[in-house]
Amino acid sequence: MQSDAKRPASNRLNNGSKSLRPLTSSYFKNRNLWPALGIPLVLLVTALQLRYQGRLWWCACQGFLWTSDAWGPRTSQTFLDPYSFTHILHGLMFCGLLALLVRGMSWRWRLFMALMIESAWELIENTNTVIERYREATAALGYQGDTVVNSLGDIICCGLGFMIARQLGWRRSIVVFVATELLLVIWIRDSLLLEIIMLIRPVSAIKAWQIGH
Repeated sequence: MQSDAKRPASNRLNNGSKSLRPLTSSYFKNRNLWPALGIPLVLLVTALQLRYQGRLWWCACQGFLWTSDAWGPRTSQTFLDPYSFTHILHGLMFCGLLALLVRGMSWRWRLFMALMIESAWELIENTNTVIERYREATAALGYQGDTVVNSLGDIICCGLGFMIARQLGWRRSIVVFVATELLLVIWIRDSLLLEIIMLIRPVSAIKAWQIGH
């Protein structure tokens, strides 16, 4: 029997590469687990930070899972509300933008990045400065900030939108985006684009139209 020292170098290299293959395969499989493990951590950290900012955990009202009244006191307090659809649109946009900006990244990591961005926005949105901006510039006159449960619902809706866009592709995602915007305008006199406009450069005519809902 030949010892390792007497074997040809090529044989020793082949044997070494074969022994590394299971380790390499396992490593890459584990890499796919990191985004899945990271998402619950992001949700947990976001929830704790929102609570630290003074947001309530959940709405102390009946039926805290859903409200259909976009202008009622339970909006932004229940788990889901009509504005949840705008966060689905966030996911549609993030899916497309991240696919363009980080082409070499797996969809799992892009989903993780999308939820990180959405979580950061929820933290910013629930600062006192932004809450006051909503009161002054938009028709949300009595806005008190989101509950933690509502913010988590928004983040989950963003992830749902991301997955929808991944399945539909960019063309059909644009159709869904436009259709959802139109539905929201008809239903609640508001939408994602109107929110952005009113926060950046308020239009008094839009605000008067929304208040007259």
